[in-house]
Amino acid sequence: MTDPRHTDGTARAPWTSWDAPRERWLLSGFPRDGRERTVLLELAARIAFPTVLVLGLYLLFAGHDRAGGGFSGGLVAGQAFALRYLAGGRMDDSAIISLRPPVLIGIGLTIATLTGFLPTLLGGQLLESATYKIAVPVLGQIKVVTSLLLDVGVFLLIIGVVLDLLRTLGSGIEADAAAAARGQS
Repeated sequence: MTDPRHTDGTARAPWTSWDAPRERWLLSGFPRDGRERTVLLELAARIAFPTVLVLGLYLLFAGHDRAGGGFSGGLVAGQAFALRYLAGGRMDDSAIISLRPPVLIGIGLTIATLTGFLPTLLGGQLLESATYKIAVPVLGQIKVVTSLLLDVGVFLLIIGVVLDLLRTLGSGIEADAAAAARGQS
């Protein structure tokens, strides 16, 4: 019979949990059953998540001069959340910022609507935009277009819709999977 301890005296982990992540940044709030879990996908999602979010923000800010804007940036950022959902299950509450989809949708819709109607209150036309050049000490002169606020509203709206779809559709899928697992046992 072999001793279930390592040579240094610590207990060995059971063979079913040798690949379970031990560091907090790898753990999602609601881990799946060990047989359905893919640590490699979880790790890749944790690494790719901030990169894809930065790409979404780049598309948001580059949308006035090049291809992009609030809609395409929001879709790319929403795909980052979809990748995180696929890797770790439903959204966890251990995140630094808790994103509630209805709140994001409401804030985005409010910003986009107010930005569109604000020029009419100031005597301009609907959705009219202005361009300002601001001198920033390190960066130099930056061009700011007021329609960027409209794009920020659309960006938040699209992220909220994607998160709401993941929450709504994903909870139904997880409930069906749990019911099927209970039926088999």
